Amino acid sequence: MFSFDKRIIYIILGLFVLRNILGRLTNTDSILILLLTLPAILIAITFHEFAHAYSADKLGDDTPRAQGRLTLNPLKHIDPIGFALLIVAGFGWGKPVQINPRNFKRNISMTKAEAIVSIAGPLMNIFLAIISTIILAVLLKFNVLGNLSARVVWLILIFFMELILINVGLGLFNLIPLPPLDGSKILNHFLPYKAKLWFSKNEMILYIIFIGIWVTGIASYIINPCINGVTSGLFSIVGNIFNINLKLILRLFGIGF
Repeated sequence: MFSFDKRIIYIILGLFVLRNILGRLTNTDSILILLLTLPAILIAITFHEFAHAYSADKLGDDTPRAQGRLTLNPLKHIDPIGFALLIVAGFGWGKPVQINPRNFKRNISMTKAEAIVSIAGPLMNIFLAIISTIILAVLLKFNVLGNLSARVVWLILIFFMELILINVGLGLFNLIPLPPLDGSKILNHFLPYKAKLWFSKNEMILYIIFIGIWVTGIASYIINPCINGVTSGLFSIVGNIFNINLKLILRLFGIGF
């Protein structure tokens, strides 16, 4: 059976992260944005993995609860590679929540239950992005930040912008139908029997393809336009509800995407 040393991936990703950090050292604003990105990443990953654990628990599988994953403690949900990738690329993943499909309730099939558990994470991220956009709109519409200095307002807006983009990115990236991402388990539920067998038999090859698309940067060309499109659509919908132009206001503060 084919195997590979994951330490190679850690080394490659470590070099990417190091290059990203070194590139920011000469720019104070870039360092501040990086510092604001870290809590946004922790929030996105924590709620994503908690959603997986919670949905599995509700469907009858107590494995996540037994492993301490039914918590909002970020330390329980961080995967070093996925966390680092979120820093340098804006998309990634958390520590996978382990489940035992045999423990699921028998009123639904195992593949359907797995699909529900899998989609819970990305849906949580989209939900967080929506809530964050609504909060941002409220802050701007009602001038809640009016008494603060321009610099502090800029930092707050940057944080919400990062929170929205990271959640959209994490949600969409995990919907890619390649293992080990959530999209592969969601797709598996809808495949015909023979296709499921092929998918299972070639899981390692598909996993290698997945590694290839993010190491080579192909994932960025696929995901980044989707992130920008979903975020723009979200800003338009929420902006229309509150009768403000979110993208224009953010541009006035030098914030764009």
